[in-house]
Amino acid sequence: MNDHAAKGEEPVAEGTIEYGVERGLPVEEFIDVLRRSTLAERRPVADRGRIAKMLAQADLVVTARRDGVLVGVARALTDYCYCTYLSDLAVDVAVQRQGIGRELLRRTHELAGRETMLVLLAAPQARSYYPHVGLRQHDSCWIGDRTEKPAAEKTVPEKPVPESPVGE
Repeated sequence: MNDHAAKGEEPVAEGTIEYGVERGLPVEEFIDVLRRSTLAERRPVADRGRIAKMLAQADLVVTARRDGVLVGVARALTDYCYCTYLSDLAVDVAVQRQGIGRELLRRTHELAGRETMLVLLAAPQARSYYPHVGLRQHDSCWIGDRTEKPAAEKTVPEKPVPESPVGE
């Protein structure tokens, strides 16, 4: 259930696509849309526990559904005032080039705060996409590689939910 439905509000629809914020997005649905978008090639989809932690620790999970089926998702980490890191932008290849990715980006940035800088690392196949949606390339990104697989027993503290991430 998305946050709109939880509040008793009607979801916002764009044509046949319904957008929402889904803090409790089921792991299986997330993995499924990652696979249908090709993003699964660069995500640990075989490690359900790790995917569950990725979802649990996200500040924003913005979704796109068609007839109830998840067709797109944006997962972000943000401080709601300076920086928003878009960890995942996945859209089912069957519905790409219909503006869903652009709308997920827009809604994510709006919810995080337009005063935040939106930052992401593009998948190789998506490098040419981002200039078309208004993002510019930055030449000084640095990455520290993962050095080990996370320990199964490692616990991650639950993120507190901010009182109001969006100005009222």
